[in-house]
Amino acid sequence: MDIQYNLQRIQQNIHTACEQALRPLNEVKLLAVSKTKPVSNILAAYQAGQIAFGENYVQEGVEKIQYFEQQKIKLEWHFIGPLQSNKSRLVAEHFDWMQTLDRVKIAERLNEQRPANKAPLNVLIQINISDEESKSGIQAESMLDLAKHIENLPHLRLRGLMAIPAPTPNVAEQENTFKKMAELFGQLKQTFPNRQIDTLSMGMTDDMPSAIKCGSTMVRIGTAIFGARDYSPK
Repeated sequence: MDIQYNLQRIQQNIHTACEQALRPLNEVKLLAVSKTKPVSNILAAYQAGQIAFGENYVQEGVEKIQYFEQQKIKLEWHFIGPLQSNKSRLVAEHFDWMQTLDRVKIAERLNEQRPANKAPLNVLIQINISDEESKSGIQAESMLDLAKHIENLPHLRLRGLMAIPAPTPNVAEQENTFKKMAELFGQLKQTFPNRQIDTLSMGMTDDMPSAIKCGSTMVRIGTAIFGARDYSPK
């Protein structure tokens, strides 16, 4: 598999979507989702110019972070999976971003456990925009309450919102959902005009063009970069 070629193709797809949406080409960041993938794949992506990586599983992510720290390779690590409170310390101590924040308890734990010698942990509030019982995330109407709570936590830095909409092949449905997220993102920026609210993380391989058209600033792509994931027991 040619990871460099895959990355170039995806970046071209991002640029095309930005052009069609009349947006600047540098306005959308690519997050490479590297869960279940070996460090050799991540290294190949890094050598092709990719810096930001997303991990869904805490322990696996920490092991990769420590490996690259030992290699003196500085990457940007995003936690993008559901987080149990008993794993919050590992995220607070090792990751740069936490994209799936959806309750006060986790926010307070991350704030308490973030090392004083590290920059504040960048966080996104996850919205359950499709109202799925099986998905993490808060209801849209609870967004501002959680955001105001995060504002009082000095070791966290609220940067925006994240969503994983219910998959659908219907482009109109995709866009309708993403437009709702864009409206919430606008509300958040309006409520905190003096803060660095700059990240709307939405869009994956199958719905990336719709997400970019509707205002996404970060797309999360895994399979199209690294190939199908291996979930067999290790």
